[in-house]
Amino acid sequence: MTPILKTKILRVCDAKIAQKGDDVGLSFYAFFKNKNDNPELLMEAAIWWIQTHQLDHFEKAIKIKKLVKQL
Repeated sequence: MTPILKTKILRVCDAKIAQKGDDVGLSFYAFFKNKNDNPELLMEAAIWWIQTHQLDHFEKAIKIKKLVKQL
């Protein structure tokens, strides 16, 4: 995982947890704007989420944060 994606995921997870609490769920789309302005980064996140970890569409932000910190 690139440092850019790792930083982005951790930042979004922290913000969502602060906003909605520890039970907040999110999908890998949460790390991107509604526009596909960075297709390479979006594909990197999708591959990590779907192929590498075989995660469900929505997962708890704390789980994602823990997985990313282990990298």
